[in-house]
Amino acid sequence: MRKIVLLCMTALAGPALAAPNLKLNDLGYFAEPGLNVMSFSDYYPDGHQTGVTIIQHGVRVAANGDLRLEASPGQWSPMPATGERTVDAATNTVSRRLSFPDPAKDRTGFNPIVYPDLKMGYTVSVTPLDGDSFRIRVDLDQPLPEKYVGKVGFNLELFPGDLFGKSWLLDKQSGIFPRQADGPMTPDADGEQIAAPLGTGSTLVVAPESDRQRLTIHSDTGALALIDGRGNLNNAWFIVRGLVPAGATKGAIEWTVTPNVVPGWKYAPVLQVSQLGYAAHQPKQLVIEQDPADTVTDTAHLYRLTPAGRTEVKSGAPSEWGRFLRYGYRTWDFSDVTTPGMYVVTYRDKESQVFKIGDDVYDRYAWQPTLEYFLPVQMCHMLVEEKYRVWHGLDHVDDALMAPTNLNHFDGYVQGPSTLTKYKPLEHVPGLDAGGWHDAGDYDLRVESQMGTTWLLAKMIEEFGLDYDATTIDEAKKLVEIHQPDGKNDAVQQLEHGLLTVLGGYHALGRLYRGIQDATLHQYTLLGEAANATDNVVGKPVAGLGTYFQSVPIPADDRLVFTEDNPNREIEVAAQLATVARVMKSRDSVVAADALAAARDIEAKAIDRATNVEGKAFALAELYRTTGEKPYMDRLIAMKADIVAHVDRAGWAVASVIDQVPDAAFKRDLRTAVAAYEAKLAASAKSDSPYGVPYQPDIWGAGWTIQEFGVKQWLLHKGFPDLVPTANFVNALNFVLGVHPGENNASFASGVGAHSATTAYGFNRADWAYIPGGVVSGTALIRPDLPELKVWPYFWQQTEYVLGGGETNYMFLVLAVNQLYAKGKAQ
Repeated sequence: MRKIVLLCMTALAGPALAAPNLKLNDLGYFAEPGLNVMSFSDYYPDGHQTGVTIIQHGVRVAANGDLRLEASPGQWSPMPATGERTVDAATNTVSRRLSFPDPAKDRTGFNPIVYPDLKMGYTVSVTPLDGDSFRIRVDLDQPLPEKYVGKVGFNLELFPGDLFGKSWLLDKQSGIFPRQADGPMTPDADGEQIAAPLGTGSTLVVAPESDRQRLTIHSDTGALALIDGRGNLNNAWFIVRGLVPAGATKGAIEWTVTPNVVPGWKYAPVLQVSQLGYAAHQPKQLVIEQDPADTVTDTAHLYRLTPAGRTEVKSGAPSEWGRFLRYGYRTWDFSDVTTPGMYVVTYRDKESQVFKIGDDVYDRYAWQPTLEYFLPVQMCHMLVEEKYRVWHGLDHVDDALMAPTNLNHFDGYVQGPSTLTKYKPLEHVPGLDAGGWHDAGDYDLRVESQMGTTWLLAKMIEEFGLDYDATTIDEAKKLVEIHQPDGKNDAVQQLEHGLLTVLGGYHALGRLYRGIQDATLHQYTLLGEAANATDNVVGKPVAGLGTYFQSVPIPADDRLVFTEDNPNREIEVAAQLATVARVMKSRDSVVAADALAAARDIEAKAIDRATNVEGKAFALAELYRTTGEKPYMDRLIAMKADIVAHVDRAGWAVASVIDQVPDAAFKRDLRTAVAAYEAKLAASAKSDSPYGVPYQPDIWGAGWTIQEFGVKQWLLHKGFPDLVPTANFVNALNFVLGVHPGENNASFASGVGAHSATTAYGFNRADWAYIPGGVVSGTALIRPDLPELKVWPYFWQQTEYVLGGGETNYMFLVLAVNQLYAKGKAQ
């Protein structure tokens, strides 16, 4: 009897003695199996990555918990400046000092923001409570000024993509999270029309039907409003908002948040292989991502798919690699399997997507979608059709007005006190109504992206003999017809299309343009096809177009052309034009001569003022290769000390002419530097991650960076084949095709492989659509340690397409790896 009484007393005392399950870890956030709570570990609010963040069962479900001045804020809404972050182990609290305005963004800097006259300092604190709960508290330095009462509130954003069709409960109200934003619309405190709250009350339960998603938020300081932010901004999330009360300072906001945690939860293994496959003699490795607490290693099985089903061809125990970010990793090599066919690999109850082994793996559906679809679809100043479909109508033939002087544009363009040309502000500049490709999710033409794409096309023609015809491109008619061959090499035609804008701008302005971009934020944020952005009539007045945010009147819907004095950018373009001239010499001597003349002129004006060693070496090497003129080589040799000191950046640029360098000391010293650099890379690739490439993620997906690394390693390998291993560019391609961290193991190349990013940040993102052959930025880092690639069309840092390398670096890598293994063995 006494034993039973003691047990009952213990049971009764349990709730009073309960301790927080969330523990502060050595990375500065609160964690338990199945739940992580970060407090301002990240620093990217316009990308929905900062503030109070909740990761539930390995999935980020809420973020950006912070004070905001609008109920449904957007990218150009006021954001606070961040101050000191304090991790207090004694009180088990993480806090951050913040303030409005942010002087680094207030009408200045990249993506400038217009702030109101509010000056406010405050602290946001997060403290674990009993069980799985935690408290969010906001302390203000001073009460809100009267005119801002009702305008300032704490917002916590709920990721929409995982909530569509799930339910919510808010006191006595309930509903379903809608797939699309619905009305009615209502004015917020500033008069902007937003979606009326789905409900209001003191306690919100998110997804009560799902043990892995159930989340309860209770406010002790006023009502909560559940708002669909997509009512006024297509890319917004669901928002839980509580207003700061009048007169409040300490404890102005206090919420108790309780995510449900499934007992004993562990992250399920993720199998990472190339979603496309491997050449027969290409190295092949399965990477397995596991919960760090899951220390068991089971057997991996490789099956070949046959008419009768699957046949096991290999099995074995993976090797333990170790810890990377928050997961444990194992690798399993199956390079000895060379029989052509379709395969899957399994581990426990998980199965990879199907992939191919064979020397024809890259012959179709690999790089081709980029040339067949993505580049044609992105073409500016053209009507782009595909059989029954119109990808976009004829656009932007009213280009362009000279940008006003002293203009800090919302997309990062800056026009100085002079136009640097004969054209006056807002004067039409002729010759800009042809060529170019729209850059990713908006419609601007940055000179580096235009010339970068053009150069890579030229390099693929030169190095791999790229010759492919699936598209009609008629510049005279401004017409593109996808999958209608016209008897011409698409790569050459695309290259010429890039030259039309770069050299068109050079001839019109007497210099390179910085870029061509929309004049108003309304145009810039347009989702949908490019033909809707302008009326294609030069200088036609447009009623109600509005003004630029700096109050510069814009008389028409024409885009603006910006100029700059930037010798480092100019010298790189000069190098790329020299390459193009060499490649085009046997194809169109007039175009080649024009490109070379521009390259010479730009180089001569920029070389002495440029400070970028890589760009200078690149220009001198390419001009020498194209012309064979000794002064270029002499000046390149004179740069030896700088090139050797910066071999990590400049080595690849010189590799193409290393055999032609007449200076033995130059060759010797550069060779020594390359060897040291590659040794350092090898150590980094081995220790950074299990993916065989140097990889230290930071906010943005690293897919583009790793692709560029791979291309430059190929170029360096060509000059120093005995020093630079092929694995550097082969592994870079595998990374893009699916061998990368995170539960989403999709290929970054849309439409390539069994599983790829088919919800992407292109111009058609509002339709949750994709453009085949576009390459997304890829798996991002939710700081400090969560790799993430969400199925969501509005994350530029994860799913954006980009020109100038994102697409053509990928093509280059595929062609390089295909060439390496084209004969069934490494060459």
